Amino acid sequence: MTRTGASAPLGWTGIVRLGMVQACIGAVVVLTTSTLNRVMVVELALPALLPGLLVAIHYALQILRPRMGFGSDQSGRRTPWIVGGMGVLAVGGVVAALATAWMATAPTAGLLLAVVGFTLIGVGVSAAGTSLLVLLAKSVAEHRRAPAATIVWIMMIAGFAVTAGVAGSLLDPYSPERLFEVAMGIAGIAVVTTLVALFRLEADGAPAPADDRTPFLQALRRVWNEADARQFTIFIFVSMLAFSAQDLILEPFAGLVFGFTPGESTRLSGVQHSGVLCGMIVVALAGSRRARPAGVTLRNWTVGGCIASALALAGLVVGGALGGDWPLRANVFVLGAANGAFSIAAIASMMQLAGRGESGREGVRMGLWGASQAIAFGLGGLGGAVASDLARRLIDDTGLAYGSVFLAEGLLFIAAARLAAAIPTRHADSAAQTEGAAAPGATPAPRTAIQKTDPNGTWKGGDCHEPA
Repeated sequence: MTRTGASAPLGWTGIVRLGMVQACIGAVVVLTTSTLNRVMVVELALPALLPGLLVAIHYALQILRPRMGFGSDQSGRRTPWIVGGMGVLAVGGVVAALATAWMATAPTAGLLLAVVGFTLIGVGVSAAGTSLLVLLAKSVAEHRRAPAATIVWIMMIAGFAVTAGVAGSLLDPYSPERLFEVAMGIAGIAVVTTLVALFRLEADGAPAPADDRTPFLQALRRVWNEADARQFTIFIFVSMLAFSAQDLILEPFAGLVFGFTPGESTRLSGVQHSGVLCGMIVVALAGSRRARPAGVTLRNWTVGGCIASALALAGLVVGGALGGDWPLRANVFVLGAANGAFSIAAIASMMQLAGRGESGREGVRMGLWGASQAIAFGLGGLGGAVASDLARRLIDDTGLAYGSVFLAEGLLFIAAARLAAAIPTRHADSAAQTEGAAAPGATPAPRTAIQKTDPNGTWKGGDCHEPA
């Protein structure tokens, strides 16, 4: 049964408009996870554990993503969920800033209000982020998915960078009033930009028919029972666990083993991010229809990126043993490039897989994968830090202690590569699907009884649609 009207796939302008929304999400999030974190620890002299726990609330609440995706599936339109989620996120950011300012005079009351603020942030990110990815998945032509994912994620990173820089300059000299004003300004700009970017972008949609009002838990159970969705959820969790576990230990590793100063270790992080950007761009160019080499699929890039990440981490293991003789900067750049390649390929694959399976469940699938990513990211950062502390207690040689953690992360990447290799890549053979992905909200074509793949796992018949 058709759920929405047909519409042409999004062009590059539409993709950039969705990227602007993602940048706005990133702008509000970085204000709370970076700027407020610094204010609590430095200006207010609070223990670092406090902002860490508040940020953990934001990650934990993203377990709501499947429910948010289910709601947008039932309504038939994603725009109201994105706008509503952005509104909740903006309010959460302002409340968190107000709470941080309040902590200076009333620590207990400020902390309780901060819990409310970070709760709203988690709910807002879940609603806006999940529905935005579903809209992107359902609106972008197949050959544009990798470039589209790169554009949107680069714009999100730009949102991080610009907001951090602007907020940092506006906060000097610091005062609680100035912090609140900056938060209000960023939140207001994010909401207005989102409204402008989404104006008339999505096709009109219709809600799920009355006879298709499946309860959420039943819909979630059905999606989990789909082999591809379940396999991809596990892949996302394992790969993001490996990806995030290095975040909090790479700079301490450079300082303790290679003698890097704080400035040098910070620049090392910049080298890694440059590598991530290069990896994303390479996959974006290779993923386009004209540039893609014969036989190379998104799955190849995902698997290859995971294996390359494992090899780069093996290099850090060797570097931990050799110390200063190892080309650490080059090693870290390669690690970043491999991470960027696998992550963008995985996101583009997510967009492709979102429409595979029972019709009208794209939001639930995207939400399930988003929740898996958020939980793994939160656990990975904490797990990496705890593992490094434990290893340093058990192993006298600091380089070998860090190397043992990097080795474990590399093994996780190998496991992720095996999981990704088991997920077939499917391509539609109909004329409409050859030109692009399904129109926004269009009903997926019914599956055939026999699903054929070539020896490389490339889909030879059936449906193809487009998600962390």
